[in-house]
Amino acid sequence: MTAATTDLLTTPLYALHLELGARMVPFAGYAMPVQYPSGLMAEHRHTRDAAGLFDVSHMGQLRLVGPDAAAALETLLPIDVQGLGLHKQRYGLLLNAQGGILDDLMFVNRGDDLFLIVNGACKVADIAHIQQHIGSRCQVIPMPEQALLALQGPQAAAALGRLAPEVLGLVFMTGMAVQIDGIACYVTRSGYTGEDGFEISVPGTQAEALARKLLAQPEVEPVGLGARNSLRLEAGLCLYGNDMDDKTTPVEAALTWAIQKVRRTGGARAGGFLGADTVLAQLDNPALLQRKRVGLIATERVPVREPAVLENMDGQQVGYITSGLLSPSLNQPVALGYVQPDYTAEGTELFAMVRGKPVPMKVAATPFVPARYHRG
Repeated sequence: MTAATTDLLTTPLYALHLELGARMVPFAGYAMPVQYPSGLMAEHRHTRDAAGLFDVSHMGQLRLVGPDAAAALETLLPIDVQGLGLHKQRYGLLLNAQGGILDDLMFVNRGDDLFLIVNGACKVADIAHIQQHIGSRCQVIPMPEQALLALQGPQAAAALGRLAPEVLGLVFMTGMAVQIDGIACYVTRSGYTGEDGFEISVPGTQAEALARKLLAQPEVEPVGLGARNSLRLEAGLCLYGNDMDDKTTPVEAALTWAIQKVRRTGGARAGGFLGADTVLAQLDNPALLQRKRVGLIATERVPVREPAVLENMDGQQVGYITSGLLSPSLNQPVALGYVQPDYTAEGTELFAMVRGKPVPMKVAATPFVPARYHRG
């Protein structure tokens, strides 16, 4: 550990990370493993080929309890919460009054509660925001006692199924309460790598025991934040704070797929959420947009990273990169960025300025690497 990381919070797996030789870095106020001795590239490829185990216990977990919880949460998200089936999961966007994204999150209808997972760097502000706006309508119960593990990759099901065969019945974006080799957990078939896999909420006191059981499976290796970032970027998934923030709307961020028809203009429960006027106006009239998120692939093998400027053929600035790296799977630079609306069409040629030199790029569809979610 360096002096820069000694005053940070730690997850219940901190000692295990050190035992495994992890290089620890500050992230979201925590000391987190960026990589293990095998290195980022090997960890990335192992997740794509087999199964990687990630510690994501820095993220925030909370419960909303009460008969009005779903309707209350719909005042904060442009998402269909009330129509979500039992043990079904959805991706959501927590908005401010201007339609900007305060955070992205996952939530599950567990019957007796709504179970939310929010980003680690945002969790204190998120919980305060939720408590302020809907705390009078439902109980808002933070769960700091819970840890969170993610098991990702094409062999994740085989590894976890050996310990808890019931999870093999799950499909993408569903969950269940389950005993994993005697440890009480809540498992969802989801994750942020584009691969099949699971996220496991487990009591912090038992997180290390569970992690060791998973790492004992022949398919599983530990994976750090470095590969988590390269995997999610190949999957075309946004990173909060990079690819969206509180001044970015869901429409600008190209996340309109997450907004169900029932919450849009003409829907049975249209609007009624913070920022609805702005978001619905942009949905109904795309001409209001001044920028939009796109995927980009470089045609030369020169890594392009944020915050590189994007220029058109005439040398005019038309956008900027928000996330970028050399894709380990494609051996080609990929990026997410924002461009003016006239430059969003696939195949549009642009130039990223890297150390004063133009690197040719093309607007491309995402995901860059095809997703392999298990949909049954």
